[in-house]
Amino acid sequence: MLRFHREFLARFQSLIALALMVLAMSLLSDRFLTAENAWNILRQISVNLCLSIGMTLIILAGGIDLSVGAVLALSGAVAAGLLKNGAVLSPLAVRLEFTLFGAIIAGLLVGAAAGWFNGWAITRFRLPPFVATLGMFSIARGLTMLWTGGFPITGLGPEFGFLGTGVLLGVPMPVWISGMLVGVFVVVTRKTRFGRYIYAVGGNEGAALLTGLPVNRIKLAVYTLGGLLAAAAGLIVTARLDSAQPNAGLGYELDSIAAVVIGGTSLSGGRGSVVGTVLGCLIIGVLNNGLFLLDVSPFWQQVVKGFVILAAVAIDKMSSREA
Repeated sequence: MLRFHREFLARFQSLIALALMVLAMSLLSDRFLTAENAWNILRQISVNLCLSIGMTLIILAGGIDLSVGAVLALSGAVAAGLLKNGAVLSPLAVRLEFTLFGAIIAGLLVGAAAGWFNGWAITRFRLPPFVATLGMFSIARGLTMLWTGGFPITGLGPEFGFLGTGVLLGVPMPVWISGMLVGVFVVVTRKTRFGRYIYAVGGNEGAALLTGLPVNRIKLAVYTLGGLLAAAAGLIVTARLDSAQPNAGLGYELDSIAAVVIGGTSLSGGRGSVVGTVLGCLIIGVLNNGLFLLDVSPFWQQVVKGFVILAAVAIDKMSSREA
């Protein structure tokens, strides 16, 4: 019976934590449990959810990515710059104009390229993921400053802004985008061969190599997808603000990793799920929103969030030892 209870808690700990948190915030603030606030929470977590889906894939495969916040900023800045100013090819004396669709595709390609470079550095030179992605963090931040000149790119138009502030069938567009991405990657991880390969590589890379799995290609694909999803998050942020900020995404990688770990994904790889990450994002979103409604200082919010992350990692380690 004790083993059953442990397995039950291990499987549903994120859901139980979320339910208790919602109950506590509802009792502490009469503004929390309203439809308007619920949509507000979902809108707020949409960016972190896009980042965290990619981070989940990377951590499941036994890696880590510290560059997602910087890639978010670079992708959003490139899309905004091309949409607003186009691109000048000086040797040919040609100026290219970009449509909304073209600018969005360019931003997504920039994110995918940054993610691919991370994967290439890790697989080609056997660099630790921490080091490789920390290098990309610096590269992407520097390129963002060079591209923007250190100034925001503003006035991107209502069509682009619709991605961040629009509403479709009563649901905010960021919620639509993040929700569709969740659906896609739940299917990818649960129902496809590629998803099984990700778990196999993260669970035991040596065994995966011995069984003939293309480990390097899987890692390359995972990091590329992580960069692509960071770019999607960057487009949402830029559209919501109607501005590409050079310092956008600062600290977002920490929130992303926190959501993945709180959602039950093991930092050692091979164990976790996208659904768990959704719960992790909701827990962080409810925590941030509830503390804001209670007028708790932003500095104390950071302290509370830090303790929540430590508790989640400690529970993960204890669960691993008991398994």
